[in-house]
Amino acid sequence: MSDYTPPPPPGDLSQVTLPGDASKRLAEGRRLFTSDLSVNEFLLVRQAGFRPVGLVLGSSVYHVGLQVGRWSKNMELDKLSQAMYHARELAMTRMEAEADQLGADGIVGVRLEIEFKEYGNDLAEFVAIGTAVVADEAPPTGTWRNSRGLPFTSDLSGQDFWTLIQAGYAPLGLVMGSCVYHIAHQGILSTMSNIGANVEIPQFTEALYDARELAMGRMQTEAEYLAAEGIVGVQLLSLPHRWGGHTTEFFAIGTAVRPLRDDHVIATPSLVLPLTDAGR
Repeated sequence: MSDYTPPPPPGDLSQVTLPGDASKRLAEGRRLFTSDLSVNEFLLVRQAGFRPVGLVLGSSVYHVGLQVGRWSKNMELDKLSQAMYHARELAMTRMEAEADQLGADGIVGVRLEIEFKEYGNDLAEFVAIGTAVVADEAPPTGTWRNSRGLPFTSDLSGQDFWTLIQAGYAPLGLVMGSCVYHIAHQGILSTMSNIGANVEIPQFTEALYDARELAMGRMQTEAEYLAAEGIVGVQLLSLPHRWGGHTTEFFAIGTAVRPLRDDHVIATPSLVLPLTDAGR
């Protein structure tokens, strides 16, 4: 097991410097909003009591260092785990700073993307993008911003966001956990003995189990930083990137939430029948 623990997220966006073009775009955007929400998502976000004010993004082109695992040992590659964390945090923080400049209460529909560049095998661009929103009314708790005073972030769809608000919960932040792990190779004798047999490979099972647990635990730690009640919409992803078959990033991501009130009323689904021509 690794003892690496991700640091708490930054709490002061005033120290984030945005490019001049980004600041100009945000200033001009106050006359109209931009959004990557679909029409249905946009209407549901509006019905939930939030008004889009602009598309916000953060980017970080990051040089991912080199770390080699032992051929026959399961082990986390701490240096690479930290790199993937830091690069995503830079992109997320810049996206939040753009939302803060727009006076937003939060960001919905957040996407985190990674693209390795052809002009450098170790260079990757980390991008965070979403739609900044402002609430029509303050919640019973007084503010929609999270416990660190930052705009909330969420990767929930417009439909899920509407359902969450209607049920009496609010998003706090997009929380994540990352673990870059080297999976040990099998020896020649072990490989030969498994040919044609149905048999578990214990060292592979242990490696995948351990790596996912590390990613999940770090995601939960981020949620605890935000004083969340729980995490919804969790995804567990295996991202090989360009490290080869025996080194993989295990990535856990979800939306940390808090209750807005004690009672949580879940809307009852209703049956909708299409109107068709009686003659058909």
